[in-house]
Amino acid sequence: MPSRLFAPFIAIWAFRRYLRHAPFALALAGGAALRWTATLAYPHGLWFTGDSYFYVGYALRPTPSPSKTLGYSFVLRLLEPLHSLTAVVVVQHVMGLAIAVMAYAVLCRAGLPAWASALVTLPVLYDAYQVELEHLVMSETLFMFLIAGALTLLLWRVRDGKGPVWWTALAAGLLLGYAVLVRSAGAPLIPVALVCLLLWRRGWRPALAFGAAAAVPIAAYALWFHAERGTYALTTSDGIYLWGRTAGFADCAKMHPPPDQAALCLDPATKAEDDAPGHLIWRSDIPPRVLLSPVVSPEANSTLRAFSVRAILAQPGDYLQAIGDGIGRAFSPRRYHYPNATTERLYHFPDRPQLFPSGLAYATRTGHPGTVLADAMHYGRTGTPSEVVQPYADRMVGYQRHWFLPGPAIGAVFGLGIVAVAAAHRRRREVLLVWGTAATLLLFPIASADFDYRYVVPAVPFACLALGLGLSALRVRAAGEDTGRADAEAVSRWWGSRGSRRRETDRASVQ
Repeated sequence: MPSRLFAPFIAIWAFRRYLRHAPFALALAGGAALRWTATLAYPHGLWFTGDSYFYVGYALRPTPSPSKTLGYSFVLRLLEPLHSLTAVVVVQHVMGLAIAVMAYAVLCRAGLPAWASALVTLPVLYDAYQVELEHLVMSETLFMFLIAGALTLLLWRVRDGKGPVWWTALAAGLLLGYAVLVRSAGAPLIPVALVCLLLWRRGWRPALAFGAAAAVPIAAYALWFHAERGTYALTTSDGIYLWGRTAGFADCAKMHPPPDQAALCLDPATKAEDDAPGHLIWRSDIPPRVLLSPVVSPEANSTLRAFSVRAILAQPGDYLQAIGDGIGRAFSPRRYHYPNATTERLYHFPDRPQLFPSGLAYATRTGHPGTVLADAMHYGRTGTPSEVVQPYADRMVGYQRHWFLPGPAIGAVFGLGIVAVAAAHRRRREVLLVWGTAATLLLFPIASADFDYRYVVPAVPFACLALGLGLSALRVRAAGEDTGRADAEAVSRWWGSRGSRRRETDRASVQ
């Protein structure tokens, strides 16, 4: 009878080593429940004006676009036979949860206590803007998932202080190369990873495998782009985005541009409007659209890029100030209506269905123009591609008012990440790899286009992971110092220090 009474406790004790993961399991379950509520509230997902229509249109009719890479559209095309927009958002929410699982696994392997590792993943699991971004028919969640998978492969041997073997680096390169096709802003992550790989002892082999693998999907896409559009590229739109970044401060009197670029400077009246670059580039009255239409042609793209680089070199202080302003918005306690109120509103859970414009669909074929609404209805096999279900929608709206990582907290995580890089010592390369990823994801879009809140959210999970790795490095360092002190005490016993045995009675001193 007593043995039966204690049998449950004996069984629990037998699995005690797994109970340390209970905090993360509970946090993961809560994150899943939150995402399920969002799915009940908006069963057909949320739509980001313009971009969501673009991705669905090119998923239905794939052809290389001059404005965006189509890595996300390829995945939408793979899911299209399910005829369900709900399936798309469920897959994206699973990816969001998987990002937290991968971060937790890496931190546990790094030696951080399970409860602390779970704590680091909470912004990924519970930040309302993270959940809302996962629910949008947009590329960011897939982008984050691929980067997280690549970093997990590169960091899997963090416990041993060793770099990745070449075959895991090869797999990571494939993932990161495809991430560039999902969002071309991921391109700078490849040199960041290569530099960090070379910092490891004998890191040239994994670096070579990583670089070669990352080039495969990019080269394949560039060949496809050339076959359809006659130029080797991923897009031909970087020029107009960079022009928008520099147009606000570009001064032809300081730049001295050649005649074919002089007219690209904004007139004083337009410049005085202080329009955000992310909104300015879509105006029909700006010089590029008047003089170089279409602005995404290879020739126009080259001209706009040359003008922008000239502006940056002539006015570096103004350029750095523009970047600083974007960083300030990211870390500000106030949430700005930027680049305008309409765009910023799309990052909030709505309380009513979204209206679709009457504009033509993307990637249309001659004689079959279609509309963006028709594409959404066809893809999801539904007459209501935007649907709001109560009371779940009100719950998500209310949740988002209070539960998110504010700007100062994001700034603190990034700042502590810098401290972690400096203090990590034996794991400095690992921390630098992850923090460099987060910093690149935040800075590069601001530097090459404009600040946008959907560029901030993807950087946060990796900034948190860098901080967690830094804490694990300090913990390992402290443990190493304790071991060193214990070894010193053991050695002192052989040298007659206070409290040691007398030498004449010590076996080691017998002649």
